[in-house]
Amino acid sequence: MDFGITGKKALVTGADSGIGWHTAQTLLGEGATVVVTDLDQGRLDDAARRLDATPGAVHAFAADLTDPDDVARLHERARDAVGAIDILVHAAGITGAQGAFHEIDDAGWSSTIETDLLAPVRVTREFLPELRRGWGRLVFVASEDAVQPYANELPYCAAKAGILALSKGLSRAYAQDGLLVNAVSPAFIHTPMTDAMMRKRADRLGTSVNDAIGSFLDEERPFLELKRRGDPTEVAAVIAFLCSDAASFVVGSNYRVDGGSVATI
Repeated sequence: MDFGITGKKALVTGADSGIGWHTAQTLLGEGATVVVTDLDQGRLDDAARRLDATPGAVHAFAADLTDPDDVARLHERARDAVGAIDILVHAAGITGAQGAFHEIDDAGWSSTIETDLLAPVRVTREFLPELRRGWGRLVFVASEDAVQPYANELPYCAAKAGILALSKGLSRAYAQDGLLVNAVSPAFIHTPMTDAMMRKRADRLGTSVNDAIGSFLDEERPFLELKRRGDPTEVAAVIAFLCSDAASFVVGSNYRVDGGSVATI
């Protein structure tokens, strides 16, 4: 299928690894020019070198998305490199503060909300004018946690629920400008974030990482019917579809790529 994004300009946040990196790779494969961003320039440069791209198709600019001035600088550098963007994929995020609700203080809540909700707001606001030029795509990476919250990571759950509300609201505000806004909600994908979670679980239980994954699926994700971690390419494929002409009648939707993990329809 021709996704119709050859020559489009995309910005992918959180792109030094995981879902963001694989999304950048998929968009490049569909003919887009891609600007990738993440916190550390060295790691980002290494990630960009590992992308399979023609010369000049990838541009890597580090930015702290919790800093409005840094977001403005990212915008300036992206505009100088590729011009106005057509596609924004916001994949950057952190697990944030975890633990029992009564043990998480304001600082834990604030840092999680700042990165997982306010940073997407900030980046969207910065790039919105060029996404509203008649053809635009905006995809937020949310989470199963947005609709099926877990008691030990409530700041993350609340932030991702906010992302779904933000996505739906933006879709209603700007669809008439040609900007189609949607969200993708993964569950337990094989990324550095879940690697760290499973190493921590393995240490706590005194087991191997593989055993930790198995017990996590049995005890914490009983409805994940495929009984495995998802591959980031499986999420990137859905994101690329939502960025394409093939999704020209899809707006304000939340696509769950969760192996069945969310228990309801």
